[in-house]
Amino acid sequence: MKRLFFLATLISLGLATSAQQTQKPPLHGKHWMAVTGKPLAATAGSMIFQKGGNAVDAACAMLAATCTMWDVLSWGGETQALIFNPKTKKVIAINALGVAPTGATVEFFKSKGYNFPPEYGPLAAVTPGTPGGLCYMLAEYGTLSLKEVLAPAMEMAAGYPIEAQTANSMERSKDRLKEWPYSKAVFLTHPGEKREAPEAGEIFVQKDLLATLTKMVEAEQAALKNKKSRKEAIMAAYERFYKGDIAKEFVRGCREQGGLITEQDLAKWKPIEEEPLHVNYKGIEVYKLQSWTQGPMLLQSLNILENFDLKGMGYNSAQYIHTLYQTMNLTFADRDFYYGDPYFTKTPIKGLLSKAYAKERAKQINPDHNDPAAAPGDPYPFEGGTNPYLRLLKQRSSLTDTSLEKKPEGFVPKHDATSLLNVPLTDQMYAANDTDSLYMDRLWRGTTSVEAADEEGWVVSVTPSGGWTPACIAGHTGVGMSQRLQSFVLDSALCPFNVIAPGKRPRVTLTPSMALKDGKPYLSFAVQGGDTQDQNLLQFFLNVVEFGMTVQQATEAANINTNQLWLSLGGTSTKERMPHPGSILLNNNTPESVRATLKKMGYITSFGERTSGPVNAILLDSKHGSLWGGSSNHGEDYGIGW
Repeated sequence: MKRLFFLATLISLGLATSAQQTQKPPLHGKHWMAVTGKPLAATAGSMIFQKGGNAVDAACAMLAATCTMWDVLSWGGETQALIFNPKTKKVIAINALGVAPTGATVEFFKSKGYNFPPEYGPLAAVTPGTPGGLCYMLAEYGTLSLKEVLAPAMEMAAGYPIEAQTANSMERSKDRLKEWPYSKAVFLTHPGEKREAPEAGEIFVQKDLLATLTKMVEAEQAALKNKKSRKEAIMAAYERFYKGDIAKEFVRGCREQGGLITEQDLAKWKPIEEEPLHVNYKGIEVYKLQSWTQGPMLLQSLNILENFDLKGMGYNSAQYIHTLYQTMNLTFADRDFYYGDPYFTKTPIKGLLSKAYAKERAKQINPDHNDPAAAPGDPYPFEGGTNPYLRLLKQRSSLTDTSLEKKPEGFVPKHDATSLLNVPLTDQMYAANDTDSLYMDRLWRGTTSVEAADEEGWVVSVTPSGGWTPACIAGHTGVGMSQRLQSFVLDSALCPFNVIAPGKRPRVTLTPSMALKDGKPYLSFAVQGGDTQDQNLLQFFLNVVEFGMTVQQATEAANINTNQLWLSLGGTSTKERMPHPGSILLNNNTPESVRATLKKMGYITSFGERTSGPVNAILLDSKHGSLWGGSSNHGEDYGIGW
C-alpha cells in the first residue's frame, strides 16, 4: 500500500517520466564525445577525433559541417564558445559575434519605417563572425590544419544527400528566396517546377561555397609552403576571408542587394577571447558568456533559486514551476533592460550577479500568485554605484501592455504548442497564421549547438547561429548573411545598452554553458531555441544537480516556458515583441492538480508534447573517468562517442 502511494506521489510531481527509460539511449565514451545538431555533422566530429584531433578540432569540424548543411545557420553567421583548457585549468570564452555595419543607425532604420531592424534580407545582417571564430579557435587551441578540419564540410559542399527538414524549409520559404538572386540560384534547384527546392535525399551541391572554402585552404597551404607556422597559416585563411578576394565579393554581393556592410567593416572586425562570467551554485561553478548574450540570465536565476528548497518542492510541482517562472521573469526583465555590448557601454554585471542582489530579488517573489508587472531591478547599489537610467525605467514601464494578462485560456488559438514544436524550429513561422503563433515561433526560433570533449581534458560548448533559411546569400561566395541585427532595439527606453550603432554587437540569445565541480569539467551543455535557450538550460542543469537525473533523462525531461519577456527576434512592431504576462507553456503530461493550482495562481496555460528545443550535453564522470553524452529527442540532434 505504501509503495502504491509513493508511486502516485511521483506521478503527481511529474517524476515518473524521469525514472522511465529515455527515448534515446545515453551515449558513453572513454576517449571522446561529439554531439551536435545533425547526424552527418556529428560524424564529421568523429572523423576528426579519429584523425587524432582534440575536442577543439572536432568542434570546429562540426561547426563547419552544420554551417554547410544550413542547420539553422550559415557560414555568414555568428559563433559563441566556451572552452575548458586542461593546461591552464581555466574556462575561456570566444566572442565571434559580428557587429552592426557602417550606416546601421537608429535614424536610418526609423527613416525606413522600422520599429526594430528587419528580420530578413541584407539589411538584417551583421558582419560574419563564424569564419573568424573558427579560425581563431583552431589556431589557438586546436592541433590539426584548417585543411584537415574543413575536409568534411568541403566534401559536403561538393554534394551531400540533403535531409527532409532543411529541404522542406527551403521549399516553404521559396517565395522569399526568389527575392535574392544568389539565394535563388543555390536553394531552388528545380526552378519552374511544382517543387523548386531539393527533394529529401537529393545530392545538394554548393559550388560557390566550395570555392570559398577552397580559397581559405589555399591561403593556409600557401603560407605553410612559405615556412609560416601552423597558427600563422590558419590566420592567413582568416585574412583572405576578411580582407582578400572573398571579402570583396561578399561586400559586392551584399551591397548589390541593398545591404550596408563595407570592406572596412570586415577588415576591422576581429573575434575576441574574453573572461567568461560565473557563479557558484551549491559548490558547482557555472560559466556563461558576458552580457552581449542572454547567458548571465541563467546565472542570475541560479543566485535567486539558491534561496529556495527546490528539491523539497518536487520536480515540476506547482510550487516549483511557479518559483521557476517568477525567477525567470525577474531575470528576463533585467536582461531586457541591462544587457548589451559591454565594449560599447559598461553594463552593471557585477551588481546583477551579486548574491545580495539575488536575495533582494528573491524577496519580491509572491509565493501564491504570478506578478504580471515584474520589472527590472536596480543592481547599481550592489556594485557601489547609482543607476543613471532611472528615468528610462519609468518610461519603459509604460510600454508594457498588462492587459495581455487577461487573454482567454489557450495561448495559441489556432495552432497548439505541439503543432509548432513538431515543425522544425526555423520553419514554425510557416505553420503560423495568427499573431500568437508567430509570437511562439519568434520565442522558439532556433540555432544549433556543438558539444565536444576528449580524454586529455579539452571541453568545448558552442552555440553558433545566423544565416538561417531563408538566407540572403552574398554574391558568389555561397555564404548566407546573418539576420542578427534584428536583436538590437531602436528605443533606449527598451534597453539603453542595446541600441543599434555601427560597430556594436547586438545582445543575442545564443548561450553555451559549462560547469566545473572541484575544479574539473563537470557539464558542457547548450540548446537551440531563441529566448527559450536559458530557460531550458536552467531546467536541464537543475534536473541533473537537484533531481539526480542522468544527462540523457535531463535532456528529455518536461520543461516549462515563460512568455513574460520581450522577444529578441522577429516582429517589426513594439506590440509584436511585448511580454505576455502569465502565459506559460506546460508539457502535456502535467497532472490536472498542477494545472488547476497554476490557474488559481494567475497563469494562462498552453500545452505541448515537447516543451523545449533539443538540449545537447556532455557530463564528465570524474569517478569513473568516462564521458556521458545526452541529446534530446526533440530534433535531429545526434552524438557519437568512443
